[in-house]
Amino acid sequence: MEVTSIQDGIIIDHVPAGTALKVLQYLKIDPSKTRLALIMNTDSPRYGTKDIIKIENVEGIDLDVLGLVARQATVDIVRGGRIVEKVQPHLPEHVVNVITCVNPRCVTTTERDIDQMFHLAHSERQEYRCDYCDEEAKL
Repeated sequence: MEVTSIQDGIIIDHVPAGTALKVLQYLKIDPSKTRLALIMNTDSPRYGTKDIIKIENVEGIDLDVLGLVARQATVDIVRGGRIVEKVQPHLPEHVVNVITCVNPRCVTTTERDIDQMFHLAHSERQEYRCDYCDEEAKL
């Protein structure tokens, strides 16, 4: 199998095996409208197996969201066919419209056009709580 290098874009490496599609969903990337390559369940000396996502010509992606689903991932920023920067995701302190509140009485459930906002309540447990009703998020 041959996957060519990208000229401008990002490479998300060390994604937990089998979760690349979930990562694309969290990043709000539509695979049918974006030029990308998914390499799933490939060998990894560090983790055994991993996924790799290569996205060509991408802008405006909130990479902090990776901290929710693939914290051990690394992100390589590619410009002109060369890696110009490496980024390590971390748990974001605040997320907007990424997680949905499960509380049926929450204002975000009953009212339209209200942003789903969550804050990091406990980093060791990766616990997020709704800004409106304080319900714990189900990740």
